[in-house]
Amino acid sequence: MKRWQSIFATMILATTCASAIAQQSGSDEILIKNATIMTASRGTIENGSILIRNGKIAAVGKSQDVNASSSAKVIDATGMYVTPGFVDSHSHTALDSINEGSQSVTAMVRMRDVVNNTDINIYRQLAGGMTTIHQLHGSANAIGGQNSIIKLKWGKSVDEMAVGDAPRTVKFALGENPKRSNFSGLPGTSRRFPATRMGVEETIREAFTQGREYMMEWDAYDAAKKRGEDPLPPRRDLKLEAMADMLRGKIDIHSHCYRADEIVMLLRVCEEFGIKVRTLQHTLEGYKVAPEIAKHGASASILPDWWAYKMEAYDAIPFNAAVMTRKGIVVSIHSDSNEHARRFYQEAGKMMKYGNLTEEEALRLVTLNPAIQIRLDHRIGSIDVGKDADLVLFNGHPFSVYSRPEMTMIEGEVFFDRKNDLQMREKLAKEKKDLIEREKKMPGQRQPAQPDPTIIPTISEEDLDGHLHPSSRRKN
Repeated sequence: MKRWQSIFATMILATTCASAIAQQSGSDEILIKNATIMTASRGTIENGSILIRNGKIAAVGKSQDVNASSSAKVIDATGMYVTPGFVDSHSHTALDSINEGSQSVTAMVRMRDVVNNTDINIYRQLAGGMTTIHQLHGSANAIGGQNSIIKLKWGKSVDEMAVGDAPRTVKFALGENPKRSNFSGLPGTSRRFPATRMGVEETIREAFTQGREYMMEWDAYDAAKKRGEDPLPPRRDLKLEAMADMLRGKIDIHSHCYRADEIVMLLRVCEEFGIKVRTLQHTLEGYKVAPEIAKHGASASILPDWWAYKMEAYDAIPFNAAVMTRKGIVVSIHSDSNEHARRFYQEAGKMMKYGNLTEEEALRLVTLNPAIQIRLDHRIGSIDVGKDADLVLFNGHPFSVYSRPEMTMIEGEVFFDRKNDLQMREKLAKEKKDLIEREKKMPGQRQPAQPDPTIIPTISEEDLDGHLHPSSRRKN
């Protein structure tokens, strides 16, 4: 119970901090001056300044070259580093549900419908510099649901968090998770098809074939209407509608994958239908088939150093990002974990050791490259004029284990301020103490019910692909 109480207390603190920060962020013009600016696109600017106007970056350069109006709010960042806000291309944060596991193809499902804007992990990830996340369906299906892209605007509504001009994307999955050969299913039910890797391939091919036929039916109907005829419209099918939009290039494919043979399989199946995979997710054996990935035109979003947690992950290596980068593939690092997302910058820093990526190449793994993969690099991912002012201020170099984010901004608005957070903790601790003392002095109050000592509640745990398994167990 103490663990749950801690979570609720953190939510109250975060909400209070967000309100206090919002009151401080009233200026339409903000100047961050005297910082070391890591642009992720044009190198590093020493003793630089960033001018923010109406949520956009209006100017960036040497401090002596960037001027603000007299009414601008000034943030002196002497001794600090500024990076673009981090972008997570594979997240399951702030979702009330991850998998629709009933069928092998659930392209009609939308993650947008289950976004939870009160998930405390939003605030915790803001404290780690995260600003934009790509919320993916889980990997229980060969073709899962349509994904969602939000900015972590803690305290705002789901509609305010949603990125309005974000592209439509869908989650595919290959390998052990969709074939589920180690999953017995519910009592009295038969195993869901497919149960083999070849079956996963055929499931995807069949879904594309059905989508193509559906598209042809509607094209024929539209053509008949233009000729002045009055035909009956085809039966509308939301799943096949999504498949048709993939074939039309209106929905990008992001696919969970580990093994090299399955990566090549998916690329070939998509090429059969004249389409491309936008991003290969996890891609643990991508280094084995990097030329094939590059030729297809896919990008790769990887786990930096996860391996050997199951057999199909056995051949993962930490040099994966560097190998694919050198082959011309746009590579990003993703979290797939609420915990890793809080220290995204350290995950990127590892890639300088494993493969000798440059500092800017490593930074791009968590900023510009994931923004490219979700087609939002015109707005986010680097510190350039005209882009959203999604920024993180560090007290030291972001790849140092001794550094931490001090402030996180989204579109020029401060959503995390460490100094404010620490001040509010003291205030809330005092308020809690006062309330407890006041409660003790009130006569005739019922004592709170004691928890059943035979029940041990357990926090929902994430497996390696972000699936949630809430459970509780009873003492023997």
